[in-house]
Amino acid sequence: MHHIQGCDRNQTLLLPNSVDDYIGPDNPVRFVDAFVEQLDLQGAGFCRVEPEETGRPGYHPGDLLKLYIYGYLNRVRSSRRLEAETKRNLEVMWLLRGLTPDFKTIADFRKDNRDAFKPVFRQFVLLCRKLDLFGGELLAVDGTRLKAVNNTERNFTHAKLTKQIESIDQKLTNYLERLDRCDVQEAEPSAARAERLTEKIATLHAQQVRCNAMLQELEHTGESQISLTDPDSRAMAMNPKVGVGYNAQVAVDSKHKLIVEQEVTNAGTDLGLLAPTATAAKEVLGAKRIKVVADSGYYKGEDIAACEAAGIEAYVARPQRGFAVREGLFRKEEFHYDAQNDVYICPGNQQLHPRYRSSGGEHDRIYYCNRDACRHCELKSRCTTNPYRQVARWIDEAVLDRMETRLKANPEILGQRRELVEHPFGSIKQWMNQGAFLMRGLEKVRAEFSLTALAYNMTRVLTIVGIERLLKVLKKAKNPVFSTLYSPFAELTRKLHPFSTN
Repeated sequence: MHHIQGCDRNQTLLLPNSVDDYIGPDNPVRFVDAFVEQLDLQGAGFCRVEPEETGRPGYHPGDLLKLYIYGYLNRVRSSRRLEAETKRNLEVMWLLRGLTPDFKTIADFRKDNRDAFKPVFRQFVLLCRKLDLFGGELLAVDGTRLKAVNNTERNFTHAKLTKQIESIDQKLTNYLERLDRCDVQEAEPSAARAERLTEKIATLHAQQVRCNAMLQELEHTGESQISLTDPDSRAMAMNPKVGVGYNAQVAVDSKHKLIVEQEVTNAGTDLGLLAPTATAAKEVLGAKRIKVVADSGYYKGEDIAACEAAGIEAYVARPQRGFAVREGLFRKEEFHYDAQNDVYICPGNQQLHPRYRSSGGEHDRIYYCNRDACRHCELKSRCTTNPYRQVARWIDEAVLDRMETRLKANPEILGQRRELVEHPFGSIKQWMNQGAFLMRGLEKVRAEFSLTALAYNMTRVLTIVGIERLLKVLKKAKNPVFSTLYSPFAELTRKLHPFSTN
């Protein structure tokens, strides 16, 4: 018995006459081509859409955009690997009609057009909306930390620099003492040792100068960290350890787990990011009212109030934090607020009345207490370590009370959050192998993640809808189907995403 044999490499074959014959009608590459052809690239902000009258002709941005979308769909992000695909991948040859741009041209396209990729993502979201792929009822908002091109050893905080300067000072003192001892001795080995010590001292002096310069820069700019490789990246918690990276935020619709809105920031926490992300997603969906669920990391009164003002019902779990939680005392949730009488009912069934108001800190608070009741209370040891217990109430805390009422009426919604957001994050990090960024700088990283989110959504939609229906929708459009909606969304992004770069 013989093994299966291949054909003779020198044998003449009757192959198809055109490259198009190799690409089946249900090949995703056909949709990539049709989708980009329908885009208003100039309106989205791509450079060199109209060719220059003089100079060497360049590549059309549509062709390079097709290459990047195809690459991200197939887990190929490197410009060098994309260059290789143009010369060996039949699908890419068909997509680019035989064009073979070099890796520098491919890399520069992504860098120079970094502001144009999010509008492309938005326009695909609008296509999904046209296909009725969004439920428009419930959104899940969450963030994940993705590694930046910056090692933790090249990230410095005020405390880290101070500690490093102290360590350098101790080493310098030690080396100088040893150098003095070498000067006393006149032997030849001592002279060689003194020369080595002098070199080490010079190196430490240079390190000391760099650390002091970075410390002065932190004090001058008011920033909390400084990163040397990627200046915009920040140290943040990444399980199982702290790494240097970025915080990617997404809003996921509950119907098909599609990403409606995405943004990247270098903020170390999620506080303050719920309202901008949810409001932008609501505007994209065109919904009058919508529900949004998030974890306790987003629990911030002003954010939840902003959501309510924008017609968004927020469902955010209350975090268990504070002195009472740490010490095992009665938590604030165990004190019932009587809105009609403006008093708190404590676990000992006593009334705590408003005593004074504080205007400092993040927001105004009213403090409730009852000193006489606390003095004789049998539960005092379980309530406070102070002479009396006081409960602080934000002046707009009725917003949080209304949210607590909604959560009690619909407790299962918190379980839906994890199911919704973990699907895109798991797909991006595991299946798409994109747990780290390739580019440096916040704006370039945002462009990268826009391509990532676009590839995730496109993969989902191709599976749910099918290529045939998608191509029919695009063929019906005589003009670029989404260009007229681009400008308002670009302006909305600038207004709703004042993410800090500190």
